[in-house]
Amino acid sequence: MQVLTLLPWLDWFAVVVFFGSWTGYAWFSSHGSASRTSILATTNRYRRQWMLETTARDPRMIDGLVTQSLANMPSFFSSTTIIIIGGLFALLGSTQQATEVVREIPFAVRTSVLIFDLKILLLIGCFVYAFFRFTWAMRLNTFVALAVASMPPAKEFEAGLHDRELYATRGGKLLGFAAETFNDGLRGYYFAFALMAWFFSPVALIASTVFVVLVLYSREFRSDVLGVLND
Repeated sequence: MQVLTLLPWLDWFAVVVFFGSWTGYAWFSSHGSASRTSILATTNRYRRQWMLETTARDPRMIDGLVTQSLANMPSFFSSTTIIIIGGLFALLGSTQQATEVVREIPFAVRTSVLIFDLKILLLIGCFVYAFFRFTWAMRLNTFVALAVASMPPAKEFEAGLHDRELYATRGGKLLGFAAETFNDGLRGYYFAFALMAWFFSPVALIASTVFVVLVLYSREFRSDVLGVLND
């Protein structure tokens, strides 16, 4: 019970809204969006078509280059995330000075050093989650490369010795898993930015969380890019 008295009730409510929105939107984008096609589901059709075309190509140098370029993005973000996490841990060593800087902002709510440390630790947790998702996306892309490299020659597919649909579906699913995992890492960045508003006030945290959810929804379910891909 002493932990509950550490923060005012409005801060606890803001934290519940933050994590509830994050987990709720993640579930909705993956499972609860049956009535509306997401950009991930749409691009998954393109990924399977790509793998289907791969079975007819020989040699498959282009497919290897594209797979390598896809792995470069999570690699870049994972390296950047490590730097961010290191900077946040360094900030924990100078919390007193950082707290004084925040207090100078006119609309920022004054908090104790302990609460300020708690906010930084939660922010670190967001980026740690993103780091694990980015590194797993890197590994998934290596599995895609293995799937492409292990495909039989195109002549054997044409002769009917292997099931082309089976190989295309397998490769497309691996690509979809990699894209979804990378998307989870990016979503962690979005919500980490929303969490930064908590340094000013719990109301700002609630507002920024709602804003991030609206931005994510508009980009994944109502963007112009989605319309073009569905044409």
